[in-house]
Amino acid sequence: MKTEIRHSVVQILNETGALCDSGYAYALHILFARPNILYRTYPQSWIDHYDEQGMIVEDPVVKWGLSKTGFVYWKDLDDPAGILADAAAHGLTNGLTCAVGALSSRSIAGFTRSDRAFSAAEAQKLLDMTSQLHDLTAETL
Repeated sequence: MKTEIRHSVVQILNETGALCDSGYAYALHILFARPNILYRTYPQSWIDHYDEQGMIVEDPVVKWGLSKTGFVYWKDLDDPAGILADAAAHGLTNGLTCAVGALSSRSIAGFTRSDRAFSAAEAQKLLDMTSQLHDLTAETL
């Protein structure tokens, strides 16, 4: 990755961290159910639990992101497997998901904060940052 691009990516990740005190995940350029690039700052206990339980299969955030683009608040997603409730038990609340890109190279991001829901302006900003990261990292494919 070129130095200018790396600098821009780091800047976006730092800005994301400032908005998301309890963590975020960017799964960039998903192809065959695997992201080409993955940035996660959720608590390690949640990451381990999520991976060990194979939650990706039933995750409503992933399902939404693979079928739609834009943003959605987690409270508006159907969660029959209780994954978002489990995430909340691990401190991941007030969630928001953004999805951008063509199905052949979709990027999905999840964001959480502990104190309140993201405002509409913050949600749009996070969507814009997801799109920027998607575009910046396209050449890594």
